[in-house]
This record gives sequence, C-alpha cells and structure tokens, in this order.
Amino acid sequence: MTSHIAHVTHVYTLMRCLGTQLSGIVNQGKLVSDEIIISLLSKRLEKGEVKGESGFILDGFPRTVRQAEILEGVTDIDLVVNLKLREDVLLEKCLGRRICSQCGGNFNVACIDIKGENDKPAIYMAPLLPPAGCESKLITRADDTEEVVKERFRIYNDMSQPVEEFYRSQGKLLVFDLPGGIPESWPKLLQVLNLDDYDVKQSVAA
Repeated sequence: MTSHIAHVTHVYTLMRCLGTQLSGIVNQGKLVSDEIIISLLSKRLEKGEVKGESGFILDGFPRTVRQAEILEGVTDIDLVVNLKLREDVLLEKCLGRRICSQCGGNFNVACIDIKGENDKPAIYMAPLLPPAGCESKLITRADDTEEVVKERFRIYNDMSQPVEEFYRSQGKLLVFDLPGGIPESWPKLLQVLNLDDYDVKQSVAA
C-alpha cells in the first residue's frame, strides 16, 4: 500500500509540474513543444480507442509541418478545416475574453459589428455576456494582452501557410471564412461538412 501511495504521489507531482510548465509557455504567447503535445495526444487517442470512440476532432493542431508529419505516424486524418477570420476581429475578440473567478465560466464582452464594404462581407459577432451573478467576478486571462496576442498571431502566421499547403497537396484542406459568431457560422459550416462530394465542399467554402 505504501509503494502504491508513493507512486500516485509521484504521478501527481509530475502532472502538476507539467501543468505549471504549460501555463508558463502559454502565458508568454509561445507554443508548447512538439514532444509534449504528441505525447499527450497519443495517450488520449489510445484511451479513446480502448473506449470504442469512432473519431475525434483536434482543435488548433497541428500548427507546423513537422507536427503534421508526426501526426500522420500516429493516426489518420480525414479532413482539415481552416476557420478564417480577419485578424483585427480576432484581436478584439481575444481582448474581450473574460473568466468568472468563482464558477470558471467563459464569457466575451466584445461586440463585433462591421458593415460590409469594398467587396468585404459584413461580420457580426454578439458578445457572450455573463449572468448577473458573475458580472462582478470577471477576470482577464493572463495571456490575453495585446502584446501576447499579437505575438501569438505572428507565430501562427509564420507557421500556418506551410501547414495549409501540406494538407492542400493531399486534398484534405477545407477553408471556411467565418461570417460571424456561432449562430451565423455553425449552420453554414454544418451544411458544408455534410455535403457528400468533397470537391463541392471546397468550392462552397472558398
């Protein structure tokens, strides 16, 4: 029993150290190393396979061609969806994010209402406001400063183009320009994803 408790304590200590390490990396606007991500992802996919899960969705990964190549050795990817939104809108939404310090709920105080002009479509994204009980307890994420967010954009833009080309060359890339928030975007995205012919999907989303 003593060795079992010691083993559990050791695992807990390692996980706590990993959590602290990841938090420090994210708060600086940097990306977590490939080794850490692939290790965590592989373990999660193995658990899902044991449970009988028939599929999965990865959000924000892979971010580099190296990650994409490593991922191919771990699992099969059927489709890559690139959700695109103007950078000025992304910045405003990131700076508008808030967390309730009591319940942990995620909210957003930014209201995006851009009129269409010069062949650019209008974009409307309503704020996700908290209930009355959370209003006085809202805090801003440590990594949601303009400096950190712009650094995150810079890193993403440098790395995203090669990844797009990697999956485009395989016929797996679907580019979807977001028309607004979830109410405006979700039905249209579902419509695209439910089409049977993949070539049609690409032309609809372009």
